Amino acid sequence: MSVPVPATAAPAEVSGFKREMSLFDAMMIVMGAMIGSGIFIVSADIARTVGSPGLLLVVWLVTGVVTVIGALSYGELAGMMPHAGGLYVYLREAYHPLVGFLYGWTTFLVIQTGTIAAVGVAFAKFTGLLVPWFSEKHILATVLGLKISAAQLLAIASIAVLTGLNMRGLRTGKTIQGLFTVTKTVALSGLILLGFFVGANAAAIKANWAVFWKASWTHMAGGQILSVEPLSGLMLLAAIGAAMVGSLFASDEWYTVTYIAGEVKNPRKNIPLSLVLGAGAVVFLYFLANLAYIAILPVQGSPEAADAVGRGIQFAQFDRVGTAAAGMIFGPAAAVIMAVLIMISTFGCNNGLILSGARVYYAMAKDGLFFKATGRLNRKAVPGTALVVQGVWASLLCLSGTYSDLLDYVIFAVLIFFVLVVSAIFILRKKRPDWERPYKAWGYPVVPAIYILVAAAIAVDLLVFKTRNTFPGLLIVLLGIPVYFLRRKNAARG
Repeated sequence: MSVPVPATAAPAEVSGFKREMSLFDAMMIVMGAMIGSGIFIVSADIARTVGSPGLLLVVWLVTGVVTVIGALSYGELAGMMPHAGGLYVYLREAYHPLVGFLYGWTTFLVIQTGTIAAVGVAFAKFTGLLVPWFSEKHILATVLGLKISAAQLLAIASIAVLTGLNMRGLRTGKTIQGLFTVTKTVALSGLILLGFFVGANAAAIKANWAVFWKASWTHMAGGQILSVEPLSGLMLLAAIGAAMVGSLFASDEWYTVTYIAGEVKNPRKNIPLSLVLGAGAVVFLYFLANLAYIAILPVQGSPEAADAVGRGIQFAQFDRVGTAAAGMIFGPAAAVIMAVLIMISTFGCNNGLILSGARVYYAMAKDGLFFKATGRLNRKAVPGTALVVQGVWASLLCLSGTYSDLLDYVIFAVLIFFVLVVSAIFILRKKRPDWERPYKAWGYPVVPAIYILVAAAIAVDLLVFKTRNTFPGLLIVLLGIPVYFLRRKNAARG
């Protein structure tokens, strides 16, 4: 007769972090990092890819389900290992330090810093609508063939300001996060309500109902329609998978709260709860926002049309679906209102990304896999050097203008890491059955398995239909392998 093995905790983290974040603070990190500019923009590309109102909603619904299932699954790992570094730690413990490093390497090189750069530039772009001096077209200098615009400098300045504020301590960072997240959540909710009760357009609703499930893929080049391909069968599934790139990007970064687990009060309870509640709330808001869009505007339209209704969601000017919808509610003032909303949204989003991302590099440095200085806390008990290194690299990506391409490249790699993280639940239940699990993945093993299958299917879909974007992403990840062994070799020497 076997004797049950008593549950034990995962190895404790030794650090100087202060546990000052409540459940509310952790939720603000989740929601604030998710809500950026994507919800106001990506629906246009989704509409061009699937062509119908019903499938536009399906894409957002599937994305929401995948996100919530992911949050439910990640909760088990977060409860087991409430340490700084989050996904890096989970992958290290489940597989091998190399796998954890490859995630951290890609996070630093592209995922976190590229997102920070993209969000910073989005903040600058919409500032430029209010203050034309900050326009992307306002070139201030040319350095080594790179044209540096006022918008890029503003993006860098916003990253520098937020980096500096977060170096002043966790209390400052979480206060900023709470203020901006509450503000933009209330504003987005208000926009949705006004969309339903003020902006609803009977003609748009009728037009959308007539083509509710009429699927088509509109192929574009140079702003012109090349072809409109009717969709059915496997091609329909392929189109839905391809369309989800945008919605997944807009719904990404919910897991960043796991990076700061070392600073959350009662983390074994509050991290899983913040993941589920925060991600669930944003997913719900995103679905309602798209319902509001199709109540205000027709999905289908023409790029040559003179007004927002004629252009539809598919061809909203500069893909700014949110602004087009707001225009039907607020009239000429819409551009200013949306610019302010997106400025608030992106600024708050970047604060959460900057605050949390530095903790990954801190954890890597503690393992001897990143710059040694990034593994130290400053007198305010935050990884100041890691924050600076992150800010510098994100700023260089802003200047290079390559962040958008890089993010496209790594979407495939990100999905692979997501599959590996959720698979870690199965591995660690076999490998570490004695570790305490205050929260267990809901619906195990079926629900986590569904997540793995769906994420893997989307990854394969991207591999087939967006091959040019997937292989560079894999190359970025694989370049980390020699870097890992070099770091290990140097660490062994001394």
